[in-house]
Amino acid sequence: MEYKYPEIGACGLSCQLCPSYVMKTKSRCPGCKTKWRFGGPCALLHCAVKKNVEFCGDCEESKTCEKWKKHRATGKRCDSFKCYQKLEEDIAFIKEHGLNKFRKSQAVREKLLWQMLDGFNEGRSKSYYCLAATVLSVEELKDSLRAAKGQAKDFDMKEKAKLLHSIIDEIARKKNYRLRLRRKE
Repeated sequence: MEYKYPEIGACGLSCQLCPSYVMKTKSRCPGCKTKWRFGGPCALLHCAVKKNVEFCGDCEESKTCEKWKKHRATGKRCDSFKCYQKLEEDIAFIKEHGLNKFRKSQAVREKLLWQMLDGFNEGRSKSYYCLAATVLSVEELKDSLRAAKGQAKDFDMKEKAKLLHSIIDEIARKKNYRLRLRRKE
């Protein structure tokens, strides 16, 4: 099957905000539904390929699928290398609006993520910015970047990163957002 949205996992995760996707090297992952990933250990991807579906929610067995149910339950408690905190919201969005609108909404977040990475990454903040781009609202991301750009005119990259972190951390504190990967219990 030729997948129309390789940057959206069969499970509903957005590759566009994944640390492995936002790389400028040969080892960059081009998305969950690409030949590059088909040899990997994802049971949901292998199932989607076998059943010829783009998104688990489109499968006729989605309501009773134990694999997807387990994946979603795990995503409510912990993350892997990618943030799962918004997985249920993303699945609901895809079901209501479709994969194309979801991809477009994630492209806005990805653009903001690249602004954080290009302008405020001292070399150690990629995963943090990926989390922020996933968890914060688009307006909160825009406001954070606007404030940081306004205050960081003569800062070096380390100072810029520290500033943007402090702005994002303050939003996270006020909204009770978690900006760390949740590890398995």
